[in-house]
Amino acid sequence: MPTHLQSEIKISQGRQSLAGRKAHNEDCLSFFFPQDNLFTTKGACAIIADGVSSAEAGGEAAELCVTEFINDYFDTPDIWTVKKSAQKVLTAINRSLYARSHDYLDTRGWLCTLSAIIMKSHTAHIFHVGDSRIYRIRDNHMECLTTDHVATLSKSKSCLSRAMGMDTKLDLDYRTLAMEQGDLFMLSTDGIHDSLSPQEIMAIIRQTSDLNTACEMMADAAFAAGSTDNISCQLIKVEELVEDHIDSLTERLTNLPFPPDLSVGMTMDGYKIIEEIYASSRSQLYLVEDTETHKQCVMKTPSPNYEDDPDYIERFIMEEWVGARIDSPHVVKVVTSDRPKHFLYYLMDKVEGINLEKWIAENPYPRPSQAISIVKQITQGLKAFHKRETLHQDLKPGNIIIGPDMHATLVDFGSVFVAGVDEIFVPMERDRILGTMNYADPLLRLGQNTGIQGDLFSLASITYEIFTNHLPYGKALENCDNPAQLAKLRYIPADRYNPIVPIWFDRALRKGLTPELGHRYKHLDEFLQDLTHPNAEFVHDRKVQKQSNKVIFWQAMSLIWFIVSMFLIGALWLK
Repeated sequence: MPTHLQSEIKISQGRQSLAGRKAHNEDCLSFFFPQDNLFTTKGACAIIADGVSSAEAGGEAAELCVTEFINDYFDTPDIWTVKKSAQKVLTAINRSLYARSHDYLDTRGWLCTLSAIIMKSHTAHIFHVGDSRIYRIRDNHMECLTTDHVATLSKSKSCLSRAMGMDTKLDLDYRTLAMEQGDLFMLSTDGIHDSLSPQEIMAIIRQTSDLNTACEMMADAAFAAGSTDNISCQLIKVEELVEDHIDSLTERLTNLPFPPDLSVGMTMDGYKIIEEIYASSRSQLYLVEDTETHKQCVMKTPSPNYEDDPDYIERFIMEEWVGARIDSPHVVKVVTSDRPKHFLYYLMDKVEGINLEKWIAENPYPRPSQAISIVKQITQGLKAFHKRETLHQDLKPGNIIIGPDMHATLVDFGSVFVAGVDEIFVPMERDRILGTMNYADPLLRLGQNTGIQGDLFSLASITYEIFTNHLPYGKALENCDNPAQLAKLRYIPADRYNPIVPIWFDRALRKGLTPELGHRYKHLDEFLQDLTHPNAEFVHDRKVQKQSNKVIFWQAMSLIWFIVSMFLIGALWLK
């Protein structure tokens, strides 16, 4: 994680777990507070699990859940959100438990409850299944944050309706809430919360400031109250929630100065400037050569126009970090080097070829097989972004290079949105770049987060242009800044510009480009499937439309004949 992102939060914790009146303790709990960047990207985790008593391997299931979650959650990509990381890991653990329960060599049941809290930046993320619980104590008020998954069988009997390992599909509760300094979270199994009332728990917590002592006192009180179950609880307190200050953040962001004005022949950090490839108001691209290895690559430098803009600097720093984490043959690779940097810039592989904008101009009516091959490659590049929970947000022909062998490569990270990074609090409003108007989803400009469907809109726009050498809405998107203008958008059928485009292909483009999010494709694969395989619904719609047009035609002709007849009768009568 870039060093400018720091989570300053101080947490204390205490715990206790006893067998109680049972022969074995089938509860398991743990707390893990990682160091440095891992804490910033993944947060701290407290987790508790309770083996289902009717399941022969319940205790083993609880231990497996806790240990594997702690091990695997912190190994998930640092670019993923807390929700995606935890759900991926818990789903895998659930399948493992279910498989063990149904293994013919092991007929024991591997079932347990699970409740976990992950504290990242200023947010608590709650994951829960079963009847273990998580409480929050704030301002002398105790609130249960979870719901027991219990089915009532009779007045005296009940059973778990959900648990880890109960089914192949994990039905998991998830919620988030903002943390405040002084918040105290309690995780407990039913040996605690079924034996002690919230008032009794609060009274015990008030008696001591030591969380381990408080947990021990609660366990003793639950045992004295007659608990017949295992007794486990864990307390986590937010001792300090440090509000990062804009000045300190700016200082970290400006740790490296902007490069000086560069010209051909100059050398910076061992890289010789060969030529300037591109320059805009936001950045410059240079072809450079490593003076040691003589390898050529592309250097991107920030524009001096933004030297005092922390929002811009953060986005520029994030470009390199994101690019280094995207792995696809259809996305340009960021070059990493052990050589120390003295200025703010980053390096990418040199990609041979021309951008798609120029390729379209030189190939106004390409072979369909060649065109669809390009679309497929762009899709693969986009999917590499989405796999990392990253949205491109500025896909356009100018950001795609077509090589001599017709290999397509996405070469820009300037507008990416990373969900996992967006969870981390910074004391400023992050720079939101909304893409290039003729290709970006117009809903973005209206403040709506369209996620993957936004990138899909851009992909559909580019596909339309490849096949027609025109834009699907002409220049209308340039002036689409409010809902009224959005409602006036009219899609131009692709066969108006290219008569060989089949109706089913055009319908797929139309669906990918509709401003109505509910009617747009939700996944890239769905869009690509309908582009490459005629959708029967689209073909049927065409037949219905033709029949409807025939009816309208003959109705119109009948009306004209009727009017002409009336006119002739009237004329004869007047004579």
